[in-house]
Amino acid sequence: MTDRNPLEITEPDAGLWTWPNLISLLRILALPVFLWILLEADNPFLAAVLLGLIAVTDLFDGMLARRLDQVSEIGKMLDPVADRLVVLAGVIGGMLAGLVPIWLGISLLAREAIIAPTTIFYLIRHRIRVPVRKMGKTATALIFFAVPFFYLTGTDFFPIFWEVLATLLGVLGLTLYLIVTWQYLVDLRQKTPTLN
Repeated sequence: MTDRNPLEITEPDAGLWTWPNLISLLRILALPVFLWILLEADNPFLAAVLLGLIAVTDLFDGMLARRLDQVSEIGKMLDPVADRLVVLAGVIGGMLAGLVPIWLGISLLAREAIIAPTTIFYLIRHRIRVPVRKMGKTATALIFFAVPFFYLTGTDFFPIFWEVLATLLGVLGLTLYLIVTWQYLVDLRQKTPTLN
């Protein structure tokens, strides 16, 4: 995925049943297990490990889609949906467990409250789907690392180190998210008049 802004899809569609889509589905299905480990078993270390593994799979689905020539329209929607669900589960679960700071959690939830309904509206009303930007994927990756690191502050394993590292990654990821959110809204604004 790149920073280019084309909204028209030209690649052949591989359909639903592909390895990348299976990985995205497995990421979503793993979230209830993750939340149980975090909130019911009260094991922040194991929750951090599992969330990290779920996040790492995000690096592979796009790579596999291109390498195996399994790019699909459903995959282009499923991947960011999985990303958002992982972030939401990690952030909300982390706040409930008292591990993710409120400033980061509320900021990320506020962004999702803007992006999610806007995306659905433009997709249904105007059939517009803006490709995911590279900066957006980078921001998501930073948050994917920051949240599990915040979990490690609830362990006896160098909590101060993880808090500093998680805060730095969280601030950087949140900053990139704000920039790419603005770019995303501009993309939608520029495309809409051509459809009227």
